[in-house]
Parts: sequence; structure tokens; C-alpha cells
Amino acid sequence: MACELVRRLVSEEPLVLGSSSPRRRRILDGLDLEFIVDVPDVDESVEDGEAPDEHVKRLAWLKAATVAGRYEKGTVIAADTIVLLDEKILGKPADAREAVEMLKTLRGRRHEVLTGVAVLRCSDGAGAVGVESTEVLVRMLSDEDIESYVEGGEPLDKAGSYAIQDCGAAIVEEVSGCFYNVVGLPVALLCDVLSRLTSTD
Repeated sequence: MACELVRRLVSEEPLVLGSSSPRRRRILDGLDLEFIVDVPDVDESVEDGEAPDEHVKRLAWLKAATVAGRYEKGTVIAADTIVLLDEKILGKPADAREAVEMLKTLRGRRHEVLTGVAVLRCSDGAGAVGVESTEVLVRMLSDEDIESYVEGGEPLDKAGSYAIQDCGAAIVEEVSGCFYNVVGLPVALLCDVLSRLTSTD
């Protein structure tokens, strides 16, 4: 049986995850929800003067709207996650060398992970969006530690060059806030956004 705490908040089926992220899929699988995956193709560039929280909200909404346009009925969930260090957005590394440099910058320091979550109902275009913030402290890693982690390939498609739920758990010393936000889909925020959409019925 699907997790009723979430299931009852889905106002219209099918439930569609607008993301290619296997991590977000695993989170929804863990909630025992039935859903389909439909990947949006959007430009994720930061607009001039765009604040980080507005950036993740805009992209989450854009992804949800792109997917929702393909369905007559359904509820689309989409998200966008960034790593923020000294107000600078760290995206996915272009290659292994950039991943190494990014992790060297993060080691021994606290950074912020922001995720925007958007939910959109296909039949009438009603939707809601929210943002979750979590602070993460990366261990004081040696250059050898970083190079070994990057050689495993895990950081290459991750914002900030690490994945906290996999081997990257070994490089994280402390998490202040929602763990699932760092993974890429904060479940409590998702429930809140779904609740706000349901309240518009």
C-alpha cells in the first residue's frame, strides 16, 4: 500500500515525476507510490541577477510545466537542486578535474543545499512551489581522498560533485536540516506543496 500520508495528497492521477534523477525515483519508490517518469528538457542556466532560491523555484516550475503540457490529467512533481557556497552556485562538474577542484573548495567548509519543488495539476494548470534549505559540512579531506572519490565516477553528474546517499556519505561530517533535500527531493516539503495544491480544490 502506498504511503497514505503522501498518497491522499495527490489530487489527480497519474502521478508523474518530471526528472531523470535516479535518486528522486528511489525516494518516491521508498514511499511505495505508483508513478511514471517523464523527463523535461529545459535550459538550466542562471538568469542575470537571479537569487539562488528564485532560481531553483523557477526551474522546478519550468520542469513541471514542460511535462504537464503533455498530459490531459495527472499530477506532476518536479525539482531542482543546487549547492551554494559563499552565494556562488556550484552546478554539476564538466569533468573529473572540475569535480576535484569543486571538492577541494568544499572541504572543511559548510555550504547550503537548496531544492525547489513544484507540483502542477495537468487538468487545470493549478500548481504550487516551495524551497528547502539544508546546511552541509564536508570533512577536511586530503587531496588523495578527493581524487579517489572522483575516480569512482560518482561526482560527475551531481551538483557540488558529491552524492550524500551513496559513497559521498563518507565525505560529509554533518547535516543540519532535511537529509532528503541533499539527496534531491525533500519529502516534507513535497507534502507541504501537495497540501497547498489540494487546498485550492
